[in-house]
Amino acid sequence: MTRLILATRNNGKIVELRAILADAGLPHDLVGADAYPDVPDVRETGVTFAENALLKAHALARATGLPAVADDSGLCVDVLGGAPGIFSARWAGRHGDDKANLDLLLAQLGDIDDDVHRGAHFACAAALALPDGTERVVEGQMRGVLRHAPAGTNGFGYDPILQVEGDTRTAAELSPDEKNAISHRGKAFRALVPVVRELLG
Repeated sequence: MTRLILATRNNGKIVELRAILADAGLPHDLVGADAYPDVPDVRETGVTFAENALLKAHALARATGLPAVADDSGLCVDVLGGAPGIFSARWAGRHGDDKANLDLLLAQLGDIDDDVHRGAHFACAAALALPDGTERVVEGQMRGVLRHAPAGTNGFGYDPILQVEGDTRTAAELSPDEKNAISHRGKAFRALVPVVRELLG
């Protein structure tokens, strides 16, 4: 059984990818970055989600000698030219301050009333890197429109303001199973399955 490392300390991501691999009949032993505590976190200096995912995957593969998966994701707002994009987690200045990020984005879109101009999508790039330098990247998206006020408590980040395309609810009003079935990360992770099968068997 090949050990595969996911470059995250988020147990929810590990559980999600482990289930996707298992559903596909791939018996790989998936662990998170916590299994290798001496490996430092990687600075995300890329200018695209794909570049950041590859940076993290390659760093982990080099440090451990094992195949590594990493992802990078964010919210892309049409009228802002794709921003916050790779800066989604630190849009308001401090990394990971969900409320400040959300409040700032809503303020920036305050005078944009027409839903046609409030289109946005969550994007995710997932990368697989091998110790020999082999790499693959796949991507997934979840489209929707931005609400004027947050709704729902199940999500995090910008989930409470993105009303999912084809639904009347925000991403934060979906159950975890509903969200995983259509989310940008779920789509990217599922697109990774044939890549894992090709490169790792």
